[in-house]
Amino acid sequence: MKVRLAYGQSGLDIEVDPRTATVVEPVHHEGAADQMAVLRAALRDPVAGPPLRERVRPGQTVAISACDGTRPQPRHLMIPAVLDELEGVVRREDVVILVATGTHRGNDESELRAMFGDEIIDGVRIVNHDARDADQLAWIGTYGNGVPVWLNREWWESDVRITTGFVEPHFFAGFSGGPKLVAPGLAALETVLVLHDAARIGDPRATWGITQGNPVHDDVRAIAEATGVTFALDVVLNRDKDIVAAFGGDLLPMHAAATATAKRMAMRPVEAPFDVVVTTNSGFPLDQNLYQAVKGMSAAYQVVRPGGTIVCAAECRDGFPDHGSYRQVLASAPSPQALFADIGARTETVPDQWQVQIQARIQSGSRVIMHTSFLSDEELATAHLRQTHDITATVAEALAAAGPDARVCVLPEGPQTIPYIGRGRP
Repeated sequence: MKVRLAYGQSGLDIEVDPRTATVVEPVHHEGAADQMAVLRAALRDPVAGPPLRERVRPGQTVAISACDGTRPQPRHLMIPAVLDELEGVVRREDVVILVATGTHRGNDESELRAMFGDEIIDGVRIVNHDARDADQLAWIGTYGNGVPVWLNREWWESDVRITTGFVEPHFFAGFSGGPKLVAPGLAALETVLVLHDAARIGDPRATWGITQGNPVHDDVRAIAEATGVTFALDVVLNRDKDIVAAFGGDLLPMHAAATATAKRMAMRPVEAPFDVVVTTNSGFPLDQNLYQAVKGMSAAYQVVRPGGTIVCAAECRDGFPDHGSYRQVLASAPSPQALFADIGARTETVPDQWQVQIQARIQSGSRVIMHTSFLSDEELATAHLRQTHDITATVAEALAAAGPDARVCVLPEGPQTIPYIGRGRP
């Protein structure tokens, strides 16, 4: 049977034998018929606390945090909805939109126009957060489990702080959205390095779908709660990137409601591990580099048998990428096993080691094969990976090598679906 994988902007078809294949997808929900109406309702009838408009006074300055270009947040809808609610209360010149890049690169003007739309770009000031620019940062204090916190200065100094994001399971923070739009999104590199150190990332509770007791999310939550968010707006999306539901209000109860909905849609049980798992990184923009594709690998790793094969399809139009330290860290040891041991023994965190730590753990327990359109076989070899140009044939070969009872699981939407072993929900 034919299965269409989310890949780049066009998708990719593979063939699998229905007698040996299980296809696991999110519970599909149609997008809201009137997505702006859903957003307005979240702003005016929040999960907790008063409506947004009642929290803002004339003359105040406003900072709005939004996801960067690696995330499919519907910024072109969410930001106008927020600005409409602020209309007549605050001046547009007193509003700044902060792109919560974390440690990622900033987005250029063409990307920002695609992300926000021309009207927002031309009418509101937009700033890429830079975790490495000391002039952009303000020292806030120590929060959570000893996390030194510097945050974006414009965010910290604004009278009103509004987070906007989208919620999906996250491979070590539990879920995206909510407090992550403060830290790591608007935090200094030094803050991010502590939040992503080897001990936190290596904790078994730092995984998909877990927030409470997750050492990463516990600290992220503590920072956002202690430093103050005036109003938070999150959405849950379907596979078409349409808004299914929107949630607004006080940060933590809002995020709890959004994560409950995301969990019901995205986390799916299977009965037993598989010999082969085919995964993606949910297509563009999530699959634009190998760094992000670790999420797709991690989704597959939840249900692959020890020593099994993961085939990950990610376009990688942005390469490794070349910015950041991910590629350098990957090449710093001769094998995934050596990488995993080296990072686990570190007392000092280096940028992007967390992604390599998770990738190395996956590769230490399974064979990972990539399908990309923009990385060569030689480039992938430096990341301890090999490439297939024919996923259908590679899956058939892996199943044949695994024996007559071998089975394959296909995750067409990658980390939009998080499978787990067992019947109950995690």
